Amino acid sequence: MLVLPMLPILIPLTTAIVCLFVRNSIPAMRAVSVTGAVALVVAAAAVALRVHADGAPIASQAAGWFAPYGITIVADELSVILVVMTAIVQLGVLIYALGALDARREKAFFHPLYHTLITAVCGAFLTGDIFNMYVWFEVMLLSSFVLITLGGERAQLEGGIKYVTLNLVSSALFLTAIGLLYGLAGTLNFADLHVALQAVDFSDPANSDSKEMLTLIAMLFLAAFGIKAALWPFFFWLPASYHTPPPVIAAIFAGLLTKVGVYSVVRVFTLVFGHDPGFVYTVLLVLATISMLSGVLGAAVQYEVRRILAFHSVSQVGYMLMGFAIASLAWHGAGEAQLAGDATSAASLRTAATLALAGSIYFIFHHGIVKMNLFLIAGLIEKRKGSAQLKRIGGLFSDDWPLAAVFFVTSMALAGIPILSGFWAKLALVRAGLMSGQYLVIGVSLFVSILTLFSMTKIWAEAFWKPQPDDGDDVPIEFRPTAGRMALMFAPTASFAAIALFIGVGVGPLFDLCMSAARGVLEPMVYVEAVNPARLEAMQAQGQLVEAADDVIGGLTP
Repeated sequence: MLVLPMLPILIPLTTAIVCLFVRNSIPAMRAVSVTGAVALVVAAAAVALRVHADGAPIASQAAGWFAPYGITIVADELSVILVVMTAIVQLGVLIYALGALDARREKAFFHPLYHTLITAVCGAFLTGDIFNMYVWFEVMLLSSFVLITLGGERAQLEGGIKYVTLNLVSSALFLTAIGLLYGLAGTLNFADLHVALQAVDFSDPANSDSKEMLTLIAMLFLAAFGIKAALWPFFFWLPASYHTPPPVIAAIFAGLLTKVGVYSVVRVFTLVFGHDPGFVYTVLLVLATISMLSGVLGAAVQYEVRRILAFHSVSQVGYMLMGFAIASLAWHGAGEAQLAGDATSAASLRTAATLALAGSIYFIFHHGIVKMNLFLIAGLIEKRKGSAQLKRIGGLFSDDWPLAAVFFVTSMALAGIPILSGFWAKLALVRAGLMSGQYLVIGVSLFVSILTLFSMTKIWAEAFWKPQPDDGDDVPIEFRPTAGRMALMFAPTASFAAIALFIGVGVGPLFDLCMSAARGVLEPMVYVEAVNPARLEAMQAQGQLVEAADDVIGGLTP
């Protein structure tokens, strides 16, 4: 049994359990928590290096139960990129939390819940079957619900109820879709599903009923994952809840939770739902485009920092899924062009598909760092000024120029200003969209980028540039950190701004990894081959046991 791919799941799970045993001592909990967070970074890097060195996914079968009967953990280039992002984000947010959270919330099981959430996120990225993806979603929902209501304030409870209600609807849709899919295909392992469904000729009229059922199942999964990712029209729970918990909790949600929904769409739809790409991915492209518009327009009319950022999360989920939809449609078009004998068009569309999906993967990584950092910065603004209402605050540029510099770099990265990380993500998506003929969608994405820049400059002008209003100092502050705590909170925000700058200036290596990951996703047989050998060995071993048993029985028979 190969343990390495399981480490990003086992380490935070173990950390959460140990934190429970030392829950009566905050210093001990902190020490265990930070140690576990650092260990996860090391483990994630080790898995990523192993996958990169092997040039292929690595699979692990829990307890020796081979796929499709047991729990399969698969680390491919896509999943390890996201696990590395998760490891980086969780360490920075945890360090910030040590300075930001009061003792009451730390004693209320913040550390065990935090690492349980990270366990679920890593589990969702690494699982090799769709039922265990559902299990990790439920673990993520339970821990995130308690975190979002940690402290028990009225606004938190209201936001938490909205959050959990719609996510329970998502869980019901998810489980229903799983049941229907199992009834249709007889398996839930991703690799097995791909092989089983690839063998069916859905162009045959005899399989029309199965094709319609599979399309229905695809729409159920899209609704379930769309709720998790805050895709239009399922997004309204996100801006209604992300401004209610402490900023450090909202930050980890913004950095990771919607990415799990986006990843699930990419993983499940590429491996399972290739039967009717013209319809399925056109629907996804339309929803992604509307998400971009609705999110950015919602942000444009807000005057509270975290509400602005929450609406922009909706908009940027649209970008991620727009790239995936463009990639899938272009890949399907390349196949049709190849059949028609147009090799030039087929090659061009394959290039566009790979570029579009690589742009989406890079966008996910960039957004996980940048959007999470903006929520952390929003928390620093609240601690400095007592409020995040733009009309009630100001003067931060003169009061705290390092914070202003960190916000400027991070917000411009989100808006896509050259040479920061967001620029390269959007450039890849725009170029791929133009190559594949998606001119209207690309036009909308460029318009959305302009409005994103408008929102970021609004925060800059109101919070940092204009003087502090005369009536802005009477806002009560629940918990004002000491100078040492403020420094502890500022350190990760500065580090994340530096990462956004670094992956923008040095875009080449990371984007090359994203291109390689995109090729692996679009050509899923590489993924399938990493899982199936284990099953083959098990089948061969089973055959040898049967033969041995026959020999024994034959020897005992008179």
